[in-house]
Amino acid sequence: MSENSKTEPSVVRSFPVAPNRKTLTFREVCDAYMAAYDGRDIGRAATLAVWLPLLGADTLAAEICSDDIADALEVLAQTPVRKYMGTHPDGSPHLKQFGLPAPATVNRKKAVLSAVLTWAVRRRLMPRGYTNPCREVESHKVKNARTRFLTNAERDRLLRVCRISSWDRLYLLILLALTTGARKSELLTLRYRQLDLERSTAHLFATKNDRERVLPLPANVIDEIRRFGRPPSPDALLFPSRYRPGQPFNIGTSWTAALRTARIENFRFHDLRHCCASLLAQSGASLIQIADVLGHQSTEMAKRYSHLTLTHKAELVNRVLGDIR
Repeated sequence: MSENSKTEPSVVRSFPVAPNRKTLTFREVCDAYMAAYDGRDIGRAATLAVWLPLLGADTLAAEICSDDIADALEVLAQTPVRKYMGTHPDGSPHLKQFGLPAPATVNRKKAVLSAVLTWAVRRRLMPRGYTNPCREVESHKVKNARTRFLTNAERDRLLRVCRISSWDRLYLLILLALTTGARKSELLTLRYRQLDLERSTAHLFATKNDRERVLPLPANVIDEIRRFGRPPSPDALLFPSRYRPGQPFNIGTSWTAALRTARIENFRFHDLRHCCASLLAQSGASLIQIADVLGHQSTEMAKRYSHLTLTHKAELVNRVLGDIR
């Protein structure tokens, strides 16, 4: 259930009595939000832990303004990413530093803060007339223009190599990715109970956008799934680990080997979504249809494929309107 669809009582259950809206600190609002949160974002608490020192844990929540948020976002944008890599021999944490965060990463952190403040307004935790200051702060420009997709020759080579992979389900995985446009995480967590082979569909319960989605499965995918026979149980993963069947298969080694053997460079698994979208675009699908297949909430992300639909648009215009004199 999404945050917007929850029942919203006038007083948050985590407060024993009605709170004083003017004296609630940012930390108290964040704690109340997380106590009520039942979404699927497992990193949300960690994101709020980043915001607490930036805005001040003991700052009055109602006094956080757009300037504070804009300044904090600039700090985030200029702070190199550090990841936990284990511990040193002395027991201290080993943190490896990477480059600066991508604009999309900074925007996601802003979106989490905005969700908290919007939630606080709806739960009557903020003073009357308070508006979410995140709305006054521009998001960082995202340049995700990468649209790498396979040529026909590359696609044929990759599929041939996947058929003879040491992991017998690599071909099925790549075929699914190419024909459904689903994300790697959505496919690797797919269970047999989500498949309806008679209706040729797969039901995704937990997607990136927190929405359910139904994937149409073409006949070649259905045939390949059936080739593996009946699963041990309906809850079995379609792509289980060899040694831990309850966990998805780690595709790293098999995928890298397939790309190397197929002589394909500068290509990520996620680019298979671009391949699916580009094939749809070149076959005359509209941006709305492409967005629907990929599970985008709007056509904005699908606009990167608009140039591929130009030929089909021209054909349509000439066929329908070309005889007007």
